[in-house]
Amino acid sequence: MKLAGIVLVVLAALALAYQGIRYTTREKLIDIGPLKVTASEQKTIPLPPIVSGIALIGGIALILADRKKR
Repeated sequence: MKLAGIVLVVLAALALAYQGIRYTTREKLIDIGPLKVTASEQKTIPLPPIVSGIALIGGIALILADRKKR
């Protein structure tokens, strides 16, 4: 349980720092014989800070719950 709490805290900290997941897609615009034109587009999946905060609180709660069991 302590390991799960630590993982949640680390993921929450990363989510707060980056505030989203970024990725790049490539699309073919023109493909005529030897002529090929592609376009790259960067997209972002936003992560609201409230989600990160809830994950952080949950991770801390798991760490503290593991300490109380001992």
